[in-house]
Amino acid sequence: MSPRSHRMWTTLAARILLIPYLIALGLIVWLPASEASKATGIVFAFARWVSELTSLDRTTSATVFEFLANIVLFVPLGLLLVIAFSRAETWGVLLIGYSVSATIELMQTVLPSRYPTLSDVLANTLGTAIGCLLARVLMWRHRRRPTRVRPSAATFDETAASQRGAS
Repeated sequence: MSPRSHRMWTTLAARILLIPYLIALGLIVWLPASEASKATGIVFAFARWVSELTSLDRTTSATVFEFLANIVLFVPLGLLLVIAFSRAETWGVLLIGYSVSATIELMQTVLPSRYPTLSDVLANTLGTAIGCLLARVLMWRHRRRPTRVRPSAATFDETAASQRGAS
C-alpha cells in the first residue's frame, strides 16, 4: 500500500471512529447518574480498592481516579481529531476539546443527577491535549520511517556493474 493510500485509509478510519466515540461519550456524560454508573462504576471500584491498600481515604482516592478517568475519556478525542484532520492546528484541536467539555458541563447544570465541575473541564482538555500530542508523535514517527522498496532487476544489474568497476 502506498503512503498516500495508507494515509487516506487512516484518515477515513479516524473520521468514522469519531462517530461511535462521540455517541459513547454523550451516553456516558448525559445519561442519568444511576445509568452512567454502570459504565463508570469501575473507576470507583478501583478507587475503593486503592484506598483499602493504601492510607488514602475513599473520597480522596475517588476524586483522584475520577480526574484521571476524565483525562483518559478525552484522549481518544484528541487522537482521532488529529488523525482525521491532520492539517488541523494543535490550538484548534484543543479548542474543540475544551468546547466539547464545556458544553457537557453546561448541559449537566440542567440534569438533576449530574454535577458540573471546573475540574472536569480541565481534565477533559488535558486528555484532549495528551491525545493530540500522542497522535502528532505517532504521525511524526510514521513519516520518518523509511519505506521499503522492492529492488528491481535493474537495481541488481547496476549494483553488480558498480562492484565490477570498483574491483
